Amino acid sequence: MGPYDTETDRLAAAAREALVREIDAEGAWAGDPVWREAFAAVPRHVFVPYYYVVGPRGYERRWGESPDPEARERWVRGAYADVPLATRLRDGELVSSSSQPSLMARMLAALEVEDGNRVLEVGAGTGYNAALLAHRLGDDDLVTTVDLEPEITESASRHLQAAGFHPAVVTGDGARGVPERAPFDRIIATCELSTVPRAWLAQCRPGARILTPLATGLLALTVRDATHGEGRFLPTAAFFVPLRGEGRPGPEVVSLAGLPGRAREQDTFRFLLALTRGTLDPQEGYALWEREGEPERERYGVTVDGERAWAWLHEPEGPYAWPLP
Repeated sequence: MGPYDTETDRLAAAAREALVREIDAEGAWAGDPVWREAFAAVPRHVFVPYYYVVGPRGYERRWGESPDPEARERWVRGAYADVPLATRLRDGELVSSSSQPSLMARMLAALEVEDGNRVLEVGAGTGYNAALLAHRLGDDDLVTTVDLEPEITESASRHLQAAGFHPAVVTGDGARGVPERAPFDRIIATCELSTVPRAWLAQCRPGARILTPLATGLLALTVRDATHGEGRFLPTAAFFVPLRGEGRPGPEVVSLAGLPGRAREQDTFRFLLALTRGTLDPQEGYALWEREGEPERERYGVTVDGERAWAWLHEPEGPYAWPLP
């Protein structure tokens, strides 16, 4: 399980048990308790041999092969904290991370994985999520993980091999899917997107489920056929590193000037603005949000119908709908 000493492995085992108890207490996998076994078995520290924490002078690195025993202990305890971990920086900017374990548990439970499912993960990260999927399915060949950055896929492959897992790790644009590994029964993204890539639907079997971060929420989409899909957002807020790809624009900055302070502070209003970015004036959005009773995320959804895709409030064909890219 990695080049670590006996004391480190002992600390890791105890910290992993504590993390599993913490996630258990939150009810994160209540909908699919089989994930408890996966989190108890897969060693997260093997997937984060180093990570970064914010210190007084910016990001500071913690790593598992530090010559200082106390530093190694801080590293291993941090590896099992229920927090996201910054794992890759470029020019001081975060480009890859290991998601918060309890959020990963909620997402995996919401994916509704069944035995024998072929699963595509978009955003390989450290490889930890792919290992959890491979453990759950009991067959490495059922799992494919893809990332645009060769450095990320190479390190994910090393981590997976060190932990004893061998899913398919592909370097490529996740928005294009992985057609040579299709068809898929489940697709899960661990990076934020601005829409649902049409290639994903085309690579899914009818009835497949797609779970993807979108506009600070988690969209659970059911695929009807190669060009149609529809679903609602989960109640959970989610903030992820955006999907990277050639020519993919970054999110526009929406001005909140002139809006009441209460609106600027409300997460559900900010979600509405993120979902309708560029198509709904913030003042109009605020009036709508108030008029409709400050709707929570699960009252919104997305429909993909051929080349068209739109977000909506309440119902797909209702009066409140906004085009997606």
